[in-house]
Amino acid sequence: MSAARLRDLVARFAGRTVVVVGDLIVDEYLFGRPARISREAPVLILRFTEREISLGGAANAVNNVHALGTRVIPIGIVGRDPAGDELVGLLTAAGIQTDGIVVEERRRTPVKTRVMAGGYQATRQQVVRIDREPVTEPHPATDDALVERVSALATRADAVIISDYGYGAVTARVLERLRAVARGAGAIVTVDSRYELPRFTGLTAATPNEAELEALAGLPVDDEASVEKAGRQLLERLDARMLLVTRGSRGMALFERETFDGHGPSRSPGGSAFIPIHGTDEIADVTGAGDTVISTFTVALAAGATPLEAATLANVAGGLVVMKRGTATVAAAELAQALVS
Repeated sequence: MSAARLRDLVARFAGRTVVVVGDLIVDEYLFGRPARISREAPVLILRFTEREISLGGAANAVNNVHALGTRVIPIGIVGRDPAGDELVGLLTAAGIQTDGIVVEERRRTPVKTRVMAGGYQATRQQVVRIDREPVTEPHPATDDALVERVSALATRADAVIISDYGYGAVTARVLERLRAVARGAGAIVTVDSRYELPRFTGLTAATPNEAELEALAGLPVDDEASVEKAGRQLLERLDARMLLVTRGSRGMALFERETFDGHGPSRSPGGSAFIPIHGTDEIADVTGAGDTVISTFTVALAAGATPLEAATLANVAGGLVVMKRGTATVAAAELAQALVS
């Protein structure tokens, strides 16, 4: 494939609409400068300097789709709490519509707090992460509201991203409704699920990492042959059209379930491709990189890319985002510039 062809696909991103359904999270960063060792315990005392918040989880996927120049509609839950207000505020400030977000009383908005140590001229290192999570499943009324949001907002989408971090937003009813709406709209549906990928069957594509693939297939994945064997097994189990496996410093692997010859109902086993890492393997931060990958892959498919073209663009975007600190995105212009040969 040519760089010109890939840049043309990136230019088409702006004409698409993508719905992101999943667990909306606030990523909080607390920065401090090392002061001394505590007398109370053998721990470092940090002098607080600043606080930053960013969109995490499904909200980070939303932010990534938005950065690519694509219209994006988030559907998910926040609590009626300060974190929920901050998350909605960040989306609004970015110009992203929020009418797909359901506010639930007495539910905690998930917050991942990373405590970062380092001076202004030094690399800041994560010292500890504290997760504040909902303690119950969504209320039945919230489930009803999410199903209504899917019915109202996803019918004209070119693609749907399911971003499941295990906090309960993608219930069985929401998933069932998503399947039905996507079928009616002819929309692509991709999924990234941290803990329950096997329940997301019959969708267009899934994007597990290599460790998740190994756990789900029950097979070691220490070389390309074993990755392909496990990938093919998972493809059949999920009844998906394709699988994009992120492999860290070893790039990505793409597996297609089947291909059609274009002259009738006959079909043959799909292709596979191993894509080397884009850029350097000396990365700065992998936080949220999976959200960048699924966002770029999905938007590219919606823009008319072949699976291999979409995977290639996702690989480039992933290589760019891991060179940034914190929860980050890749803009369409940045992606296009990286494709200049």
